[in-house]
Amino acid sequence: MKLINNFKKFTWLLIMLLFASSCNDLLIEPPQNRSFTGETDYTVSSNMILPLIGTYAEFQARGWEDFPLISVRGDDVNSGGLGDQQDYAETDKYNYNKDYWMYNSVWQNMYSDIFVAHSAMEQIELFKENGASATLANQYIAEAKTLRAFLLFQLSRTWGNVFITTSSDPSELLVAEVSTKDAIMQHISDQMDEAIPHLVGLHPNQRTDIPGGATKYTALAIKALANLELKNYQAVADAAGQIISSGAFVLESDFYELFKIPGKLNNENILELQYSDFGQGAGDVKDHLFAFFGPENWTPAVVGAGSGWGFYEPSIKFIKFMLDRGETVRLETSVLFTDRGISEITSDPNYATLPAWISNTTRDGDLIEDYARAMFASGKHYLPSNQLTPGRTNYGTNKNFTLIRYAEILLMYAEALTQGASGTAGSADQAVNLLRARAGLTELSGVTNQQVMDEKFAELAMEWGTRFFDMVRLGKTTELSYDGRSFSDDKAFLPYPQNQLDLLPALNNAK
Repeated sequence: MKLINNFKKFTWLLIMLLFASSCNDLLIEPPQNRSFTGETDYTVSSNMILPLIGTYAEFQARGWEDFPLISVRGDDVNSGGLGDQQDYAETDKYNYNKDYWMYNSVWQNMYSDIFVAHSAMEQIELFKENGASATLANQYIAEAKTLRAFLLFQLSRTWGNVFITTSSDPSELLVAEVSTKDAIMQHISDQMDEAIPHLVGLHPNQRTDIPGGATKYTALAIKALANLELKNYQAVADAAGQIISSGAFVLESDFYELFKIPGKLNNENILELQYSDFGQGAGDVKDHLFAFFGPENWTPAVVGAGSGWGFYEPSIKFIKFMLDRGETVRLETSVLFTDRGISEITSDPNYATLPAWISNTTRDGDLIEDYARAMFASGKHYLPSNQLTPGRTNYGTNKNFTLIRYAEILLMYAEALTQGASGTAGSADQAVNLLRARAGLTELSGVTNQQVMDEKFAELAMEWGTRFFDMVRLGKTTELSYDGRSFSDDKAFLPYPQNQLDLLPALNNAK
């Protein structure tokens, strides 16, 4: 159960965080690296980094349920049909249950970590007041502000109108009013404008104090994302253009390995959750529960490697879309095929003959067997068994979790230009063709907005619900009615969790 160490209203927050669940009680990891105490000596400047490290620790320790709930809607991915999480499967079909434990848990996980970020900012200010470097203090505050912005961004995309927090005191939510989604996105953009001047101008993997930590480019990326939701395409082009023009980021040439161990702190990655087994086959490990995404039945190349649960399945619609485009490496990387899935595709006369490379055995020799829950598994969340540290057997152990990568920046920039913005970092053609070249596809000339959106579908499928949110934002929601699903505009946001409706009066009048 996830509790944060906020001393002002600990009892109230404890009540807020109590919730009933099924398998989540067993799977949520205990909190780590919490070092805040009421006895902090703020005159010891060397300790000023500790609240920031605590914020990163909380941010990295994402609940396993966060990403699936945020990303399961959309025509690129299905929930995986059988199992004890029926309301998760129903969410994929746009049938929402506000009493479902996962809704409440994700809401709490995100807001809890937002309050941790606020607490860190407040403590760093106290170090600053007691003689610590103002420059360093401002940088650390900007980093916490950037992590907070990412969490608030995900909350608002998922629930729409939510709370903008102003302090580490969670009781403020008892009297606060919710803000509109547009107001929240503008707030995030403004917050990033405040943060950017204080952040280092490095690739995150160049940082030696906090490798992979937030930099000015992380904040620019979040600013671009927020303005994309606002349809402020010039602001998107400006922020994304700064990242492109910096030269700090390049696309990883090996798309397949980008999502595996070689992709950790890659030059393409702008923000990622970092995990490690410390190179040891036993003992301490910091990892994410990737089993959620893995095939429920496989014969791994490395005997004894654990399988997954099969709760996250690329859609047949996405697979056929990729086949129609002649995609190879992006399709191979995104989808793990079973024999049953291959048979289902070939039962359509238009796809009776598949490329010879499509197989239920990955290039690393893992055999994906048939299983009841799904016909495919997510390749972007797959770690080949031969990349596990010897002695480790849990599915995906030691793999990082990508949050934002340079490919998305290029595509946002191209989209903004096709929506009428002007750019200083090249043309939409150039941005899109960088990605197409990596995918082994021919160049485009005079790229259209639809071609950019198709490229986003191919490149970013199964990543943070990008496809779903794009289709909602652009009013192309007919795409979301597929395979028996029926989407309507009133399904764009999840309902507030009942637990929160009971606690927070403002939510009852918000929608």
